Parts: sequence; structure tokens; C-alpha cells
Amino acid sequence: MKEIIRANHSGFCFGVREAIEKAEKAAVRRQGPIYSCGSLIHNSRVTDSLARKGIQVIESPREAEPGATVIIRSHGEGKAFYEIAEERQLRLVDATCPFVARIHDLVRTAREKGQTVVIVGDENHPEVRGINGWCGNSAIIVDSASSAYKIEEDDLFVVAQTTIQRGLFDEVLEALRQKGKRLSINNTICSATSNRQKSCMETAKIVELMLVLGDRKSSNTKKLYDISKKYCNNVYFIENIEDLPLKEVEKCNRIGIAAGASTPECLIKEVIANMSEITLENNEINSMDALMDEIEKSLRLPRGGEIVTGKVHQVTDKEIIVNLGCKKDGIIPLDEITVEGDQKLTDLYQEGDEIQAKVVKTDDGDGSILLSKKKLEVGEHWDEINQALEDKSNIEVKVVRPVNGGVIAAYKEVSGFIPLSQLSDRYVENAEEFVGQVLTVKVSRVDQRRGKAVFSHKMYLNEEKNKRIAEIWEGLSVDDVVEGTVMRFTDYGAFVDIGGIDGLLHISEISWGKLKHPQEVLSIGDKIRVKVLSMSAEKGKISLGLKQNQPEPWSVINDKYEVGQIVKGKVVQIKEYGAFVELEPGLDGLVHISEVAHKRVGNIADELSVGQEVSAKILEIDQDRRRISLSIKETLDESDQPLQAEEPAVEEAPTEEPEADEE
Repeated sequence: MKEIIRANHSGFCFGVREAIEKAEKAAVRRQGPIYSCGSLIHNSRVTDSLARKGIQVIESPREAEPGATVIIRSHGEGKAFYEIAEERQLRLVDATCPFVARIHDLVRTAREKGQTVVIVGDENHPEVRGINGWCGNSAIIVDSASSAYKIEEDDLFVVAQTTIQRGLFDEVLEALRQKGKRLSINNTICSATSNRQKSCMETAKIVELMLVLGDRKSSNTKKLYDISKKYCNNVYFIENIEDLPLKEVEKCNRIGIAAGASTPECLIKEVIANMSEITLENNEINSMDALMDEIEKSLRLPRGGEIVTGKVHQVTDKEIIVNLGCKKDGIIPLDEITVEGDQKLTDLYQEGDEIQAKVVKTDDGDGSILLSKKKLEVGEHWDEINQALEDKSNIEVKVVRPVNGGVIAAYKEVSGFIPLSQLSDRYVENAEEFVGQVLTVKVSRVDQRRGKAVFSHKMYLNEEKNKRIAEIWEGLSVDDVVEGTVMRFTDYGAFVDIGGIDGLLHISEISWGKLKHPQEVLSIGDKIRVKVLSMSAEKGKISLGLKQNQPEPWSVINDKYEVGQIVKGKVVQIKEYGAFVELEPGLDGLVHISEVAHKRVGNIADELSVGQEVSAKILEIDQDRRRISLSIKETLDESDQPLQAEEPAVEEAPTEEPEADEE
């Protein structure tokens, strides 16, 4: 007995079905020329039918007459398409698949944030070209792990063509992870595509012969063919009924059928009917079984918690009535649907739309089945949270209210906990200040069974800080001059923030002169330009210099000073044989005791004191020995200081000037 097994999810997907319905409605009410920009779907039977209804195929909106109607196919178009359409005043029927439109929004936002968009898919596929058009055609498009290895950019925002195989997407991600790339991962493979491919695989495993129905130009149909080849030895690609291998069908008892998203139901039924002529008895049994299944389905009511799919029968401002194909309709109240701002249900849904929801009650008291979109979304949101935990990606949550030890924060319809210690990278005394804020967080723990999730904003902040620090280290070199902020002092120097990293400005590197404490010349918060003297990323240490921004005084002394010049300075040290006067930081001159006054000076401390401002004349500059001889008396009027009685001679100062004592 022959058995024909049709894989689940075969034939038109929601997006394709919606596109065809919109096109047919537009053809009925058209006024003037009507076009499809590119083939509406990859199936010649369908496009020929649409052509007979007056829908012409063009390759660019510029080919359409001004004011004409243009249908945007489910693959979607780039931003430039809409700009041209507006310029030419075209009437658009936008049949872009909702899943594809979501990717457009994602990549546009990512580009605005400065991220590099990576599209995993076929660069020649119209869907991929359309997605690329929403990020300024700047995306990197890869179709293998080897091409992903060649990506040099970082901070990557990864999306997928909706029809690619999940295995390829995972291989590309693994290649990027191995290269240490920062990733923001968005699995945009259509769930219908995943279900279709999974069902095709499961069917191919249990049959002797596999028929894959669809157009050879269809990307998703070709993928079904490739999947079937992995699990079944006899696989045939069927574009039309003439391709059906009847002789091979006769040899097999179990035959599988899979169909691409653009394959019309009429082709699937035609193939089954032709095979049924070979095995009429079996077909009758199959038909009877199918009929009984339909009858049983119409009588059976879905159970609480079950996910159901139906057609929107009616939409009001308060609820949506859904035809579930059973003896009761489903009702989705307004409070069980997520709406934003001033949106109304009638803005979001229309009669005939396909809709998924979760069963809350099989009888809501009015003889209907109570459904919820929110509860369905909660499951999806938990999947997103688990994914964020697994790949260590970021999510955004809104802080709702403070609780003991932290705050409750909401990720879409899921509530989680942020401990007080994880709210910030600084000490938080009162969590109230965070209420209402949207925070980027890491997921640190998930217990979905108990409905618990724990988030950390601190982990995100630390990761970002480490990224900035790594970037600073990478872009910093010895001898670079950078701007910094004085943060704190120690007795041996000051710590300066140079953009996220603290470097040590040792007291000896602040000034060419001698300092007792950095506060003599610096204050907390000062903005200064410092030079990188040495750095060690392994030890996390950077040594900085401030004085290096000015020439060492002795190297330019001849440009500023000369013998005979009258200069001003400050007494910084007093010795028995004279006083040292600072002309500028790092440049001291000696006033010998005999050059202090016209009178004989027995104790220099009687004439001068440390800190006193004086004028002096330069007597000698010895650049080799780094010594300057000064005279105060040469600047004084001799009559102002009469000589006193002669005193016993004192021992002359040594001929070699001693260095000033360390203070």
C-alpha cells in the first residue's frame, strides 16, 4: 500500500499569501497601469496568472509611469525605492513581509548607532539587497564561515536573510566569536522557514522518495531540496506536473512531499492527484483520513495554554474576533494585546489577517474561546532573555519600582530583578532615582520555570568601561601628548585621568623646579596636557610627564638670559656662603655673600629670607657646569647702604658651588 506524506508547513507562507492577496485586490480596483517591481514571488505559474490580470513586471520604479500603482513584493525594497516612488508620485501597495520589514527597522537603527551591519545570506537575493538599502548599502554580506573570518570590523550587528538555514547562521556566528568580535546577534530567520525546513527534514528521513515542489529560482525551495538530499537518496525537484517521475513513484511505497513558500496550493494538489491515479485505493484512504481529521479538528476545542492560529474575522476598538476553524470563535480583548501610544486595534489588524495567540480559557462565559497575544509574546520574550544569557548579549529593561534589596525591571512582558549592587558601577544608596529609567543590562540568571530573571546594569557598564580602556591602550603610545584631568594627590605625585585610564604624574615630572607637594602647582579637576613617558598594559601602569611640555631651562638659557641682565627671582635657599635665587622652575642662581650688599655681611640671614622676591644682576653664566652667578648689590645704590666698620675676615666660600640641599 502506497502512502503519500505531505510535510507540514508546505506551500504559501503568510507573507507570500498576503502579497498575492494584496496584488489581486489591487488588480481588481486598479485605475491605470499596475506593476510589480520584480516578480512578486518565485513561481512562474503565479506570476503568469497575475500578468493575465494586468500586473506587469518592472525592474525599477523609474520604469513605471508617474502616478501608476506599484506593488512591493514580500522580499521588500531599500530606502531609495521609496524615495524614487515619492518623487514619481507612485501609488504603492506595500506587501513587504512583516518579518522582513522588522529587519529593515533593525539595521536602520543599528547604522544610526554607528554599528557595522552584517547580513548572513545571498548578496544577490532581492531580500538581502532590500535590507542593505536600509543601512546605506554599507552592510557586510557573508554566506559562509570562511567569508565571516575575513571581516576586520568590530562592533557587529548581525541579522539573517529570513530563508537561510539555521546551521549556516550558527557557523557564521561561531566564526565571528572565534575572532573575538563584539556581536549584537539578531536571529531573523523566519519561524515559518525554520518550521518548514524542520518538517521537510523529518519527512525526508522516513520516506523512500522525496518530491520538492516549487520554482527553481526560489531560494527557500532550493534549500528544501538540499535538506532532502541529505536524508533521502531519491529526491526530485518538481517545477510543474511534467517533472513528476511517475515510474519512480510506482516503485516506492512511501513518498514525501515538501513545497516552498512560493509554491501555490494548486500545484501541490495536482501532483498529489496525479500520484493518486497510480494508487487510487490508497488515495481514497488518505482522502478519507484527511476528511476525518478535518471533521475531528472542527469538533475539538483547543486546550488552555495551546498556541493557535486563525483568521481575523472582525476588529473593534475593544477586541479581535478570530475564526479558529472550530465550532467556537476566539476573542482577544484589548488588554491582552500589546499596543503602543495612541495606536488602536484597527490600526494593527484587519479582517482576513492571520494571527497567532495563546488559549487562556476554552469558554470565556459568552461561549467563545479567550485568547491572549501578550501571553504568547511572553514565551517569545523568555526565549529572547535565555538567548541573551547564552550569548552574553545586552537587552534593555525599564525600571518599574523599588523593592527590598533592589528594583523590579521589565523586559517587554517579563519582569526581572536587579539587585541594588548591580544597578550601577558606583555606590547606590537610594534605588528610587532609577525608577522610570531604561537601562541596558546583562542577564545574569534565569529560572523560567519559577518565572525569575536577574539582570545587571553594572556588568554592562563594566564591559563598556573595559572596551573603552582597551581602545585607549590600543591607541596610546610612548611620547604621545594627551589631555587629562587631575583626579587625586599623593605625597609622591598626582593621578591623572586620560580618558578612562589613570596615569601617575610623579612629583619629579611635574616641574623642572623642586616641589614639596603637587598641590603647589596643581589642583583637583585641572585640565592639563601630559606626555606618556612609559606604559605597561600587562601591569596596567602608565607614567606621565608634565614638565616635558616645556623645554628644560638650561637647554634654552642663552635665548632668555645674558651677562649683565637684571632679573627678578625668589630666594629659595640660604647657605653660609650665599643665597640661591630661583629665576624660574629648574633654574637657580647663587648670590655669593659678598654680592648681597655694599656693606660687609656677616650673617646672610640678617639680610635675606626664604621666599623673598629680589632683583639681581647676572655676573656669569657657566652652561657646562650649569651655574649662574648673581649680584644683588649691583642693583642697589651704594649710598643707600653705607659700609659698616670693618670686621674680621671670614672664610671665603668654596670655589665650586655646592648643589642646593634637598628639601
